[in-house]
Amino acid sequence: MNPDELLDDHDAVGLAGLVRQGEVKPAEILDAVIARIAERDPILRAFVSTRFEAARAEAEGELPDGPLRGVPFAVKDLGCDVAGMPSTQGSRLFADAVAEHDGTLVARYRRAGLVVVGKTNTPEFGKNASTEPLLHGPSHNPWRLTHSTGGSSGGSAAAVAGGILPAAHANDGGGSIRIPAACCGLFGLKPSRGRVPDDHGLSGLAYPLSIAHAVTRTVRDSAALLDVVAGPLPGDPYAALPAPPGGSFLGALDAAPGRLRVGFSTTNVDGVAAHPAAVRAIERTAALLAELGHRVEEGAPVWDGPATGAALGQVMAAATHTQIEDRLVELGRELREDDIEPFTRAVHERTAAMRAQDLVRALQTVVRTGREVAPFFDAHDVWLSPTLGVPVPELGVLDTSDPASMYANAAKMTWFTSVFNVSGLPAASVPAGFDEAGLPVAIQLTGRMGAEAQLLRMAAQLEEAAPWAGRAPWPPAAMGG
Repeated sequence: MNPDELLDDHDAVGLAGLVRQGEVKPAEILDAVIARIAERDPILRAFVSTRFEAARAEAEGELPDGPLRGVPFAVKDLGCDVAGMPSTQGSRLFADAVAEHDGTLVARYRRAGLVVVGKTNTPEFGKNASTEPLLHGPSHNPWRLTHSTGGSSGGSAAAVAGGILPAAHANDGGGSIRIPAACCGLFGLKPSRGRVPDDHGLSGLAYPLSIAHAVTRTVRDSAALLDVVAGPLPGDPYAALPAPPGGSFLGALDAAPGRLRVGFSTTNVDGVAAHPAAVRAIERTAALLAELGHRVEEGAPVWDGPATGAALGQVMAAATHTQIEDRLVELGRELREDDIEPFTRAVHERTAAMRAQDLVRALQTVVRTGREVAPFFDAHDVWLSPTLGVPVPELGVLDTSDPASMYANAAKMTWFTSVFNVSGLPAASVPAGFDEAGLPVAIQLTGRMGAEAQLLRMAAQLEEAAPWAGRAPWPPAAMGG
């Protein structure tokens, strides 16, 4: 089969089916992906390290007979280790760190038959809604190279939307799966708290807020990958969530979502309207859902926006502060001027003054926010909102070399996403067309705790009724275009 047909016409589930039927060999798919990386990554800058020789040995050997056998896959270079590969966290402080062992998720990916080809770009410690680390440089949006891929899973999103491979690992502590998916025209599901295990404790205090999954071109790929990684580890601090109907998220897509109660809103919790293209996308989607038989009405959950944002920032900052200090102990030295970016340094220094009671109150706010948001889902099955409140930003708008620009612009990127990290509810970004500039627009579907199957079914229904491209045309819009 022609390499372009392989990668352009098949998602991960489709590629695995070809392998299973004997129509293509894993090594053929891998060679096509490696050729795409050579051709496209110098422009997109999605990858920060690769393992082609090891991947070829795996693809040509006896791969596990899992559901995604022979499908190439990329892993975000943050909080997810691949044995023998750099684990930089997007930071110069970790530039020479190499993982000794596979993390929990990578072990599960391998058991499913996936072939890891490399690691993808991320902002330093994931603390930016745009992927522009000083260590690796910015990733470029395949739809418009002058614009951001979002963050912090922006390298993974660039690789998938850029047509290099069909799906990639991502994680989300404030919107870091959903924001890049929105910026790059992909599907991105943040699972419920506790659905996917923490990767051997790397995120520490951040774990109640951050969770891993993937960015994909199709809803069914997201469901198939969630089947691969879902399930607790012994001793996990959260109760295991109920399994999906029939025991499989992918299998759950065989059923229609039924008639659901949908509330929708075009404003954030403080009443500020999203940008006009996002508002129009919500109005179109609300009308389409009504046509599909759902009960649709205006409505939104209510929470204390400023308190929730402050709590998220404090808990995540405490985890990053500890990560930096532990690394310095490991290196046996003090922090140097060029170890971390100016924005990270500002947060690190501020967090050093945090008191125990500040952190306890932040964690109490996490609990309180969950209780504020949850009652909305007594009367509604799904909340429909924008994913982003602003258009896809140009590169440089969220500049970690200029903390002032971060404080001025970063919060707008997470108006609709971060509350569901704090509350732990599942939320998915779904492509919903383009704005006047030709950049992707997305809507967000949020459900009650453990309702990933329901969200996946509704997203699949939208995918069928209003299909999206899943990848940008190649070559992309020229620099400066």
